[in-house]
Amino acid sequence: MRRNAEQSCSFLSSQELRGRKTEMTVVKVALCFLMILNIFKDIRVNADMVDVCASCHRNATCDDKTDGSGGKVCNCMYGFVGNGRTYCQDKDECQLGKICGDHTKCHNTHGSYFCTCLAGYSPSNQMNTFIPNDGTYCHDIDECVVQGVCGEGGLCQNTDGDFTCSCQTGYKVQDGSEPFNPNRDAAHCKVIDCGSPPAVLHADLLSSTVNTHYSTELQYGCRDGFQWRRGLNSSVCGLDGKWQGPSLDCEEVDCGEPHIFPQSELMWNHTSRMGSLVLYVCKPQFYNRGRENVSVCSARGTWSRPDFQCAEIECGSPAVLPHSVLLWSGVSKIGSEALYDCDVGYHSSDTENKSVCKSDGQWSKPDYSCEEIVCGEPHNLPLTVQIWDGRVTFNSTVTYQCQHGYYPKQGQNISVCAENGYWTKATLLCEAHCGPAPELPHTEVLWDNSTAVVHRCVKGHYRHAGSDISICDITGEWQVATLHCRELKLTINDLVVFNERCLRWNAENEGYKEKYTVTFVGLRDFEHFFSDRRKMLFTSSALWPVLCLNLLPATNYTITITAESTRATATVTANTSIPVPPTPEIKYSEVEASSPTLRLRRSTNTLDSICMYEVFVLPVEGVMLFDCSSSLSRHFSTQQGCDGGYVTAQIQLRDLNAEMNFTVGDQQLYGDFFNAPLQNGKDYFIILRTVCQWRKSRTQSCIIWAKTRGTHYIMKISALVTVGSISAVGSVIIVGYWYSWYCKKSSPRHFSQVL
Repeated sequence: MRRNAEQSCSFLSSQELRGRKTEMTVVKVALCFLMILNIFKDIRVNADMVDVCASCHRNATCDDKTDGSGGKVCNCMYGFVGNGRTYCQDKDECQLGKICGDHTKCHNTHGSYFCTCLAGYSPSNQMNTFIPNDGTYCHDIDECVVQGVCGEGGLCQNTDGDFTCSCQTGYKVQDGSEPFNPNRDAAHCKVIDCGSPPAVLHADLLSSTVNTHYSTELQYGCRDGFQWRRGLNSSVCGLDGKWQGPSLDCEEVDCGEPHIFPQSELMWNHTSRMGSLVLYVCKPQFYNRGRENVSVCSARGTWSRPDFQCAEIECGSPAVLPHSVLLWSGVSKIGSEALYDCDVGYHSSDTENKSVCKSDGQWSKPDYSCEEIVCGEPHNLPLTVQIWDGRVTFNSTVTYQCQHGYYPKQGQNISVCAENGYWTKATLLCEAHCGPAPELPHTEVLWDNSTAVVHRCVKGHYRHAGSDISICDITGEWQVATLHCRELKLTINDLVVFNERCLRWNAENEGYKEKYTVTFVGLRDFEHFFSDRRKMLFTSSALWPVLCLNLLPATNYTITITAESTRATATVTANTSIPVPPTPEIKYSEVEASSPTLRLRRSTNTLDSICMYEVFVLPVEGVMLFDCSSSLSRHFSTQQGCDGGYVTAQIQLRDLNAEMNFTVGDQQLYGDFFNAPLQNGKDYFIILRTVCQWRKSRTQSCIIWAKTRGTHYIMKISALVTVGSISAVGSVIIVGYWYSWYCKKSSPRHFSQVL
């Protein structure tokens, strides 16, 4: 039936189905459709009775139907297409479009396919073939990473799937044009060569090795005897393969006129080219004190300057003769003279003691010699012995001493070898000796020459009275010294300090003059790094010595005194007080302002760290008395005094410079005090107090800084007030009319100002 259906429907071509619209055609189509339905019905019936899997194509698989009927069906395997039974032919995946991706080539295989990258590309999985279902793709290969891919002088430019080459600067393309690919083209890069360097008249290349490639620069220099006058001395190999330059112009050297030296003459042939010579010769009575006398015309066009100098002929220093003294003015010109005299201890019998500077520059040789003075053996004196080293030359000495048991009575005991060659006369006269030196209580012998003895007190005793010399008289008896020595008991007791810097103590020295060493060390609690360390020597014979020291103020001192003879020691402490602080330089002023700015200048002090300024504001009305020494410092907020005055600022000196500007009433805090505004319509005195305080010690000084005038009546000031110099250490009493005295009403009074 199937075969009949195929034959019945074979007459219908695709052309007839598309083009024929006749009734016969419609009938044929309907009959064909019915026949096909019958065929499929027969197949379905037969399938239930036939093994479908046995009929599957070898490139197919037998699978369960998906309609739930429980039947089997043949399906072509992956990579094949067909009905699964009669045929399963290979599927060409490469026809499905860009299945491998960009820059790839698809290769079909029986039942499958594989991909490769085009030339110039590389797979991302580094495999020769791939299937893109694992994400593999082809990326561009950078051929320029390969060294020398473009050859010598080539520059590589990577492109998508390819690369191109061009020539570097100094190279030009050969056998083609740029850009080029050496794998496809015959073009290549060749270095630019300009060939042999150009020649320059009277000039030579300065380099021994010559490179003729592009950008090479050659330097030229003029030959010896020629100078560079103009033009460039370099030549450069250009891109066109030609040398550019040089324009060097070398001219022959001309040294001009040679140098002229004083007191000289020159011999010259008047030529001044390179190598020309000039010979210099000094005039008569002069000589060349240098080392050269020839000047040469150099290649630089200048005459060499020889070491040549004509100086007047001098004989130098005269000859030195043995054992002689030279008498010479230091002038060694022709005709100068030098005289000789024998040295001390020598004499000469010659008369020609002169040397003269001659025209040949040499001193004439004097006929003069000196011989040493010799006195021979010294004389002998009775009852003496000679102390002599055996020398008999000039100034040799012989000392005579009395023999043992005798003492010198009179006369000179020294003889000297004199300039005349004779010993001077010694007149020592010796007599009998007195024996051993006498002994005195608590003494020792300082010096003894058998005729006189000097005594001194032993250690621990001092000379109280009497003579310290014993003398042997002509009778051979000692005239004994009367020296009386007392035991030394010097001490340092009752050491005290008075007037803060003076010391007094009990020496118990019985009039003995003693030397003391005084050391003192000063420290300050408020100045950690401060230290005053000094030492001094003091000599006194007083029973109660007094010593005043230059101690610094506000300092704790430890003072130690030591006696030199007995090493007795005592220590005491002293605390110096604070001096009255200096008042700063101000200019007193009277102003009409509610916030006046006042100025001062001060000098820095070592005590600034414990000092401060206090600015007082005192209303003129009812205020006539200000106590500078008062320790009260009322705040503006309290104003509990009768006068209504208060401290408006407290400023530490250590925080200030040499100059300070202060505005009264700027409503700022200065220390613990509020700088309150001044009230309108009231008059005030501004007083500056300098306070220095250390421990319980306190000093102060005051100065009237200014007066501010409001709308209130103007008060009178005594003529004693001096602008810029109003200050006080104790109390300041301000002149004016007031209406209260110790807060009690009374009649107006008038007081004088006291500073």
